[in-house]
Amino acid sequence: LAAPAAGFRRRPARAARAPVVLESTATPLEVDTKPTTDGISKDAPLRVLVAGGGVGGLALAHALGMDETMDVKVLESTKEFKPFGGPIQLASNAVETLRVIDPTLTERIENSATFTGNLTNGIKDGVRNEWYAKFDLATPAKNRDMQYTCVIERPELQSHFLDALKEHGTPVMHGCRLASYEESDSGVAVKLVDGRTVEGDVLIGADGIWSQVRATMRDQPARGDGSGVAYSGYVVYAGELDYAAPDNGEVGYKVYIGPNQYFVITDIGSGRYQWYAFLAQPPGQSEEVPEGGSVKHLRTLFDNWSPEIHDILKVTREDEIECRDLYDRPPTVTVGQNAWGKGRVAMLGDAVHAMMPNLGQGGCQAIEDAKVISEELFKLESRDGKHVEAALQEYTNRRLLRSATVQGLSRFASDIIIQGFDTPAKITFEDGIKFENMNYAGLTTRLLQPILPIFFSIQFNFLYSGWRNTPYNLEPIRDLLILGPSVLLSGLALDAMAGGGILESVLGAGGSVADTVVSSGSADAIEEAAEELIASGAASNVFEGLADLVGKLPFL
Repeated sequence: LAAPAAGFRRRPARAARAPVVLESTATPLEVDTKPTTDGISKDAPLRVLVAGGGVGGLALAHALGMDETMDVKVLESTKEFKPFGGPIQLASNAVETLRVIDPTLTERIENSATFTGNLTNGIKDGVRNEWYAKFDLATPAKNRDMQYTCVIERPELQSHFLDALKEHGTPVMHGCRLASYEESDSGVAVKLVDGRTVEGDVLIGADGIWSQVRATMRDQPARGDGSGVAYSGYVVYAGELDYAAPDNGEVGYKVYIGPNQYFVITDIGSGRYQWYAFLAQPPGQSEEVPEGGSVKHLRTLFDNWSPEIHDILKVTREDEIECRDLYDRPPTVTVGQNAWGKGRVAMLGDAVHAMMPNLGQGGCQAIEDAKVISEELFKLESRDGKHVEAALQEYTNRRLLRSATVQGLSRFASDIIIQGFDTPAKITFEDGIKFENMNYAGLTTRLLQPILPIFFSIQFNFLYSGWRNTPYNLEPIRDLLILGPSVLLSGLALDAMAGGGILESVLGAGGSVADTVVSSGSADAIEEAAEELIASGAASNVFEGLADLVGKLPFL
């Protein structure tokens, strides 16, 4: 490790979380008897190895393990499960996916979760503490008869999955860290770092962003140069604590925007809250703490920002804070060899589409992966390599475009919030006329304000409409690729021609209006308006300015 930067000290270990009992189905590794037939049946089940016991891996193991024609083993690298990681968001698309996999398990999860999708959520001006734009997560869910978005502690979610695996005897084998694998005509042999070998008919890499399955498949290192993992340019500080928020039960989460950084506060239930501070910093800072501690450091960085930020920081202990560098992968948009799998091996979750946390879709997309893999493997009648490969390729075909889109949206959200957004420009009339933050970024942020609720609505409609990952489903394509650009273009042009204020009165209701449009499918009027505005050239200056801003984003 590099020496700490001046004024920094090494970060102490985080305080232990309140204990959550995680009783796994840990089982000694046994050598399987290879089936004597290519056919798949209760007596000769398909042998599926799942490398990794995270959310996606456990969801897949449970989806498959409930069927007697599947012999599933989870190969988990750790020696035992311990409470690790903060709360995880289960957006409406993930909850519906789980309901398809197992309604009973999903009911248990929902009973342990805190629902935020039916509350007020949105973006606030981080300096003025005014609402900037609100997200309507409820209407897209209600229109589709879906459950609201919720949050649950990751160890608690993991515990529910482990209990479900016990019910059908699917083993989790600890201390099984994958070193490599080899394929043959008869199956796939997983080599563990301790020298043992496990054989199966299918291997699914659910082993996270530093996936050894991916490294073996692509003959690349799991970490560092050549791994395909890229530092995002951002560091996140996260705190989790008991907190008596004045808006508890009314607000789910708030994103505070301002110059070059942003802050998030979210309700995670039972009187507990989590906050995040996203900062543009070079890598390697996450193991170091400024002199005086993280709280003092962050309060200095967010000086003159919303008092709500400082209120929660003031009551956060140092041992309730963790910090990490954020890494992700660029979307894999090429369908073909080694895209998501090869032969009898495929990947899911962060192993193939690691994404920024801004949309809260990382775990949700892994759960969608698990559902689609199980559906394709259930169709198999033979364990022959060509049949298995075809099934895994169909999984890739169904999931590739949707997951890549979510990856792109997540990264774009990070880049534009930090590098594109600023304190919105504003004209006040108290004690005379005053012009506040009338620079390019401030004006652009203000210009985007009236249409953001509509754009967010289209985004959530896209997320909630495509969770089944069925072929030829045109609704999510319409939502994202037709309605999204149309609303953005027409909204920007109208706002520019009217001096930036014509749509201000619809800020509060913008999301609901857009949901009505999206749900009904009546995009003709919006498209026609956008085409007329583009043809007239009236919006050219606005579009050129926006294009210039987007062009400066490093991800693009």
